[in-house]
Amino acid sequence: MDKDLKPTGCCPQFDPAPWDDKMITWQDKRFIKGKVFTFFFIPINFGSVIGKLMKKAEAVNAVSVENLCLSDHSSKWNMDIYLAVDKEVADAENIKLSGKFYSKVYEGDFKETGEWGKDYEVKVKEKGLKIKKMYMWYTTCPKCAKYYGKNYTVFISELE
Repeated sequence: MDKDLKPTGCCPQFDPAPWDDKMITWQDKRFIKGKVFTFFFIPINFGSVIGKLMKKAEAVNAVSVENLCLSDHSSKWNMDIYLAVDKEVADAENIKLSGKFYSKVYEGDFKETGEWGKDYEVKVKEKGLKIKKMYMWYTTCPKCAKYYGKNYTVFISELE
């Protein structure tokens, strides 16, 4: 979607229905990877890193697929982000993910993330699933979440 067609000129409005309590299969789903500095898990330079990834994608006419950007909080000082794209992007770390994934949508203030994580792990266990790798998708920036009146976060896990 063209930025000019988005009401905010930034993030598109998120539809939680296709992502809430869903099993997903990906085969070689393309992403480009970036690294975000965090301070006790709080992203410091997320905006500039995602901006650089978007510019790299735009330079080769790659499209950001579904505005999907997975976050992997690898430590309290680092977060790897994976921007979904429709083709390989030159001058970027290209990653492909394959496998079965489970996603669950949460809505509210980021301070609830710890509780969402506990709830998510219970849901996964109740379904008899095992998490191999867990990601989070912050679907809109804070400005756009305020504009839309909803702040959605999606937990997505690669399953064993």
